Amino acid sequence: MNANITRDEALKLLQKYNKEPFHIYHGLTVEGVMKWFADELGYSSDKEFWGIVGLLHDIDFEEYPNEHCIKAPELLRTAGVSDDVIHGICSHGYNLTVDVEPLHQMEKVLYATDELTGLIGAAVRMRPSKSTSDFEVKNLKKKFKDKKFAAGCSRDVIKYGAELLGWDLDKLFEKTLLAMRSCENDVKNELEALNLEI
Repeated sequence: MNANITRDEALKLLQKYNKEPFHIYHGLTVEGVMKWFADELGYSSDKEFWGIVGLLHDIDFEEYPNEHCIKAPELLRTAGVSDDVIHGICSHGYNLTVDVEPLHQMEKVLYATDELTGLIGAAVRMRPSKSTSDFEVKNLKKKFKDKKFAAGCSRDVIKYGAELLGWDLDKLFEKTLLAMRSCENDVKNELEALNLEI
């Protein structure tokens, strides 16, 4: 799998279309989560590729929210990004805005974890620690059941993502929490280096 773009170029490309610090934070978080899953699931040799897909997955969301995953191919092709990355990114809009089905394990992971990282992030920001380190699966299950909490994070997408992977929700929750813990400090440090606060 070839991304046809370096990680530094990908971050600059994300920043070109995303000015909101939260969107940069979300991209960095999903990048870290995807890299953790690449190692966890036996795809370490494609770890950087998985990370770049995670970093750029919402490239069109800030400027073109009504064309999410529809506008992305144009923005990515203009930057010379590979078709593999474009397919991976567009597949997380499957059954929502596009009919690009998540086929590769990487695409299924992105589909399953994107909304879930948003839900976990929203819950963690309300905690005194502001950290995933003391946030457990049981806490996450309560937030998941509370439909009013982080209502923009689709529970149906998360459930379907778990099905795509052949996992139950507990397994998806546990692994995604571990993945977020693994990259939390790196994301924080990178945001500071970029002079961004969320």
